[in-house]
Amino acid sequence: MEKIETVCRGEALRIDVFTAKTAEITRSRAAGLIADGNVLINGKAAAKNAKVKDGDSVTITLPDPETYDITPENIPLDIVYEDGDLLVVNKPKGMVVHPAAGNYSGTLVNALMYHCGDSLSGINGVMRPGIVHRIDKNTSGLLMVAKNDFAHNKLAEQIKEHSFTREYEAVVYGGLKADNGVIDAPIGRHPIKRKQMAVISENSKNAVTHYEVIKRFEGFTHVKLRLETGRTHQIRVHMAYIGHPVAGDEVYGPKKVIKELGGQCLHAKKIGFVHPRTGEYMEFSSRLPDYFLNFLQRLG
Repeated sequence: MEKIETVCRGEALRIDVFTAKTAEITRSRAAGLIADGNVLINGKAAAKNAKVKDGDSVTITLPDPETYDITPENIPLDIVYEDGDLLVVNKPKGMVVHPAAGNYSGTLVNALMYHCGDSLSGINGVMRPGIVHRIDKNTSGLLMVAKNDFAHNKLAEQIKEHSFTREYEAVVYGGLKADNGVIDAPIGRHPIKRKQMAVISENSKNAVTHYEVIKRFEGFTHVKLRLETGRTHQIRVHMAYIGHPVAGDEVYGPKKVIKELGGQCLHAKKIGFVHPRTGEYMEFSSRLPDYFLNFLQRLG
């Protein structure tokens, strides 16, 4: 357990911002520490929306990392790029990104631990080493992985500031009226189906998705999508919201599923970011996987 004791000097800041800067951690982790009572202002537990002012004494307790035996597994990885700070991996459809209850093997993290050894950032804890952002199990495509905390913080900041390029391709049900458009609708936890997300006004975060028609088929449309924000299930929720759910989506789509797809026809095709150490903008693309191409061929 590590304890940081400091005094605020200068302008007032939100306690999560102050904690993140002082402890050199992400805002989300700082918020977690505050919620758990591990951040004190003048000896009292800080409220999540508190502000720390000039002269305030702040104590930040960083608990010891939780221990869990995640086994490295020799699972082949399609590595698009790798250097001392990060990797870009092309994740196959059906692979879970990180271990969770009932699913502790066969994940991308198991494979990364075998490939990278101890060279993964620890910011997201032992269950998600190196994971800066994630894509769903049945979404294929490009994913960025941080090898150290410095890279993780820099990349996470780009995601937060929406300067991170993420482009997807999908096949959706129906024919969109316009060839391009923007879906600007907040997303939060579904009020009844707690494992699902929904467009909802309360307890939600802003979410923006840009779409562009690539090709139209009978009953389906092939589209390109660009994320301005990165909410959980964002593309799947937004497309369902406008009446064009992603083909094969077993959660947000029609009850009658397209079995040959084995889940949503959605591929993270392009990723772009500023390298955390060199400052160089880097962009990577991946080809559409076979399941996607075969479905397009069947549509004609």
